[in-house]
Amino acid sequence: MLLSMLLMLPVLAKAQAPEQECKLLNEKDPYTKETKLSSGALALQGAVLTVDADKKEIDFFFELKGRCFNDMSTAVIHYETTKVKTTWRNAGSMNCEGYFHFKFRNGATTPTALSRLETQKVSQFVFKGSDDKEVIVTLTPAQQQALQDVVGCMNREAKGLVTP
Repeated sequence: MLLSMLLMLPVLAKAQAPEQECKLLNEKDPYTKETKLSSGALALQGAVLTVDADKKEIDFFFELKGRCFNDMSTAVIHYETTKVKTTWRNAGSMNCEGYFHFKFRNGATTPTALSRLETQKVSQFVFKGSDDKEVIVTLTPAQQQALQDVVGCMNREAKGLVTP
């Protein structure tokens, strides 16, 4: 009996752990009346990240001051515990304001690359602009956790925006 109780201890401890509270901004478009979720600005080392979601997509929007990006610009995501990298091309317009987007389709299932952002800590983002110079944005442990929390929250809440 004692042995079975000890084996159940991890399950009971997890069951009593409080659910991560989502703090997303919820706004309605005044014209289309569609709901849009936003993480608000997340400050990183040398960049600002905002994650937005609507019924069609989840958009990762980076602002890196003084950089130019075009449709051939890339962002490479490096993870802390693995050598696996993910490369994304700029999904936004050509600009010299430092705006870089990569997007995921919002649907009933979560794309694998988006799940990886939730389950693995990101050590750095490496952006290559239209001038082929790299900008490295390294995340502190607190920023890594904040990013995981935002992505996890967005993954859960954005599914509610998808119309069946």
